[in-house]
Amino acid sequence: MTGVAVPGRYQRLDGAHVVDTALRLEQRIAARFPTRNLCHVAADVRQTVAGLDVAVATRSRRDRAVDAACAVGTALVIALAGGGLLLAGRDAVRNDVSRAAFDWLPVIESAVNDAVFAAVAAFFLRRIPQRRRRRRTLDVLHRLRSLAHVVDMHQLTKDPERLRPDFAPTSASPGFELTADELGRYLDYCSELLSIVAKGAALCAQAETDPVVLDTVSEIESLTAGMSRKMWQKIALLNGMAAPPG
Repeated sequence: MTGVAVPGRYQRLDGAHVVDTALRLEQRIAARFPTRNLCHVAADVRQTVAGLDVAVATRSRRDRAVDAACAVGTALVIALAGGGLLLAGRDAVRNDVSRAAFDWLPVIESAVNDAVFAAVAAFFLRRIPQRRRRRRTLDVLHRLRSLAHVVDMHQLTKDPERLRPDFAPTSASPGFELTADELGRYLDYCSELLSIVAKGAALCAQAETDPVVLDTVSEIESLTAGMSRKMWQKIALLNGMAAPPG
């Protein structure tokens, strides 16, 4: 039924929609700049975002086996430690009914040490799946960060000042064949690519509570926002150059 709101529908990013947006952006870039490498960068961004579900969310058979082994190991450690402490306590009570309170200190100390070691072992085993998941997610986030820098490199030499009539290039100046309109489109596409990169990082964070992953996602979002801000400063400068004098 149309007009009926679905609870939570607009509270999470939809990976399929992000990929669809990245595909349309790739097609727009390829249509306007078919001979430039920016369209290949857009394809890499789209493929990376499309593989996020496989790289981050999907659990392989090996992952499930590791999770099961860690759970069994944790239960075994707790059972052995708890059973050993109960048996030791029972035997101590049966055999040394007349033991003085002071003589119980070594028994208590040994029991506390065993309990602490068992807790540390159980904690370590339970953290193994989380560390594996963190490493896999960070690998994807590092790839997204690298793509952001690649996008930034493509716009680095696209300076609106070079379109001024009085601009005098040097022998070391890179080639520049873009018109003012093409330069504005190019910078806008770069900014949109950075936005897609940021959305890919946000997809990684939706189902995560790991502080390391969340901090990395925030860093990527801040990085892409800063890069995009530089591009829009160039676009503003370009628009100012094109505006008729008042």
